[in-house]
Amino acid sequence: MNQHLDIIVIFIFSAIILCIGLMFSRTAVNMKSFFAGGESVPWFIGGLSLFMSFFSAGTFVAWGSVAYKYGWVSISIQWTMAFGALIAGMFIAPRWKRTGNLTAAEYIQHRLGSKVQKLYIYIFMIVSLFIKGAVLYPVAKLVSTSLGFPLAETTIVLGMVMIAYTAAGGLWAVMVTDILQFVVLTAAVLIILPLAIHEVGGLASFTSRAPKGFFDALNGEYTFSFLFAFVLYHIFYIGGNWTFIQRYTSVDSPKSSSKVAYLFAALYLICPVIWMLPPMIYRVIDPGLQGLDTENAYLKICQLVLPPGLMGLMLTGMYFSTSATANTTLNVVSAVFTNDVYKNRFKPDASDKELMKVARISSWGLGILMIVIALIVPMMGGMVEVVLTVAAITAGPLLAPPLWSLFSKRLAGKETILITVLTLSLNLFFKMILPVVNGFKLNRGAEMLMGVGVPLLLLIINELWQRSRISQSNEYVNYLRHKEESKKNAVDKALEREEVLLFKKQNKFGLKVIAFSLLVTAIILLALSFFTLIGKSITAIMGMVVFVLAIIPWLASKKVSQQIAELY
Repeated sequence: MNQHLDIIVIFIFSAIILCIGLMFSRTAVNMKSFFAGGESVPWFIGGLSLFMSFFSAGTFVAWGSVAYKYGWVSISIQWTMAFGALIAGMFIAPRWKRTGNLTAAEYIQHRLGSKVQKLYIYIFMIVSLFIKGAVLYPVAKLVSTSLGFPLAETTIVLGMVMIAYTAAGGLWAVMVTDILQFVVLTAAVLIILPLAIHEVGGLASFTSRAPKGFFDALNGEYTFSFLFAFVLYHIFYIGGNWTFIQRYTSVDSPKSSSKVAYLFAALYLICPVIWMLPPMIYRVIDPGLQGLDTENAYLKICQLVLPPGLMGLMLTGMYFSTSATANTTLNVVSAVFTNDVYKNRFKPDASDKELMKVARISSWGLGILMIVIALIVPMMGGMVEVVLTVAAITAGPLLAPPLWSLFSKRLAGKETILITVLTLSLNLFFKMILPVVNGFKLNRGAEMLMGVGVPLLLLIINELWQRSRISQSNEYVNYLRHKEESKKNAVDKALEREEVLLFKKQNKFGLKVIAFSLLVTAIILLALSFFTLIGKSITAIMGMVVFVLAIIPWLASKKVSQQIAELY
């Protein structure tokens, strides 16, 4: 019965998520509504969606392992993400919005040229599928281990659910489920924390029994140089990752784009403390975990303190937080394929109906490839090895040049290709070839510094060299010309009242779905409070809090209704 209750909770939430995608299938009728939410998504929804798209079960597995072994430094590491988002919000996010482009690939084409765009598109699609395929693997492993299901079948089923609602509903479906996933996961971890503190005998008992240096900001191999490298990496990653750029461009203004990043930063100042304390507490309860078993620290504290039903809730939160990152990537990669490959290269005159069909088919095709990669992750060394290897090799070469071009008038396509290819080759040599040839291997901090620092150094050198030769590159001049033409077209399109109404109605519908989903979540939490033997009060309190939160999007939908009425 205990396991059955967990399975029931998992299936109920999975059904809700799938239904959301199907409900949005009728509201996305063109490219802008499917991939950019009509460029009128509320900033707080975009910010929460960005936050949910950033982390996954890997957060609890990988950083939970660091928290168990080294303590507070796991929180210090994740605070670098908050700093990166703060810088992105101040300087980078509003510039992406001002470009007026639907995707990062579209901007690269207009600013740096078709050759650069083509190179970046193919590398981006391959890298994204590998990273998100690797991210799907650990949550499938968590669910299969906890509930006794076969790993391969679990991976396939979880992956198919993920693809179904992304392919059906587009960006709004992803964002709405991101909000629901945020609430479910937050409720679960807030329930776990007080139960874990109670299990260890209180905060005083926890701090007195913790190992020496457990609450130091730096510990073990995670030194200041590592954190500095991670700060640089996350400025580039949060500011320039194609999946995150979509969150900056789907809101209504540059100011709202900054708010998206600021909300992410605020959440990443608070949440890592809540996430990492349970595995830190488990170190005091059971200090005997060794090797890869430390990756199970978060799952073990959940199994120890959570009653039936709430364990299912935690697994659901972990799965859908992981699917949020994969779904965001799937939506963006599908957008890139549909808009920048199919439309621009094969059929420029394709109708909206045809493009929507291609978008949904490509979501399914790319999603299936993601599942295949998840199935072979164990053969490639596991999730951590795959993700960190791909990030160390590709992050700087792919993210730095487009970010630099947002601020530089001199960067041209030829230099971009040269810097990208040169630094990619250099990273591949130090990561893949040199260790095999003579056994020399860089540590993680040095890998990050080289991966981000070398492209940045080459961009600075190129900028200084070009300053004595030209004031603007030809690509930049062409880009300015294209922006002027786009502004004229935008003025003409602004007169199309029916399209504005369409986007407003989609936003109203999305807000109502969020409210309804939160209401259902509150009811489930309140019902679980009657079934649980421990944690009744905290579960009931979380249910009431979620119920109150459901009122916010409902009131926002009423405000949108008034705006719609004014347009008639």
